[in-house]
Amino acid sequence: QVQLVESGGGWVQPGGSLRLSCAPSQRMSDASVLGWYRAAPEKGRELVATVSSRAPSVFADSVKRRLSFSRDESKNTMYLQIDNMKPEDTAVYYCYAQFQLTDYWGQGIQVTVSS
Repeated sequence: QVQLVESGGGWVQPGGSLRLSCAPSQRMSDASVLGWYRAAPEKGRELVATVSSRAPSVFADSVKRRLSFSRDESKNTMYLQIDNMKPEDTAVYYCYAQFQLTDYWGQGIQVTVSS
């Protein structure tokens, strides 16, 4: 069983930036897909960004010009940064990884954008 531990959520003012971290319990380089999803109030879970060794990266249109997806292999941690945050970015954010065709999710972390 792979665990994904998220950190970095909280409250952000509109126009601010936020960086989320996710540390899998298994080596990231073994994952076939890494990514982030989010679930806004009264909305289903939607893709924010995915990076795959076997397919093109996918980024949501609503954030692709404002996001940065990165990873630090030495820390076995991946990061999602969103700049110029907007109230509609308010959601629970989930990191995601696929290892050996099995999907794993982080526990979810709340991000609230408001003044």
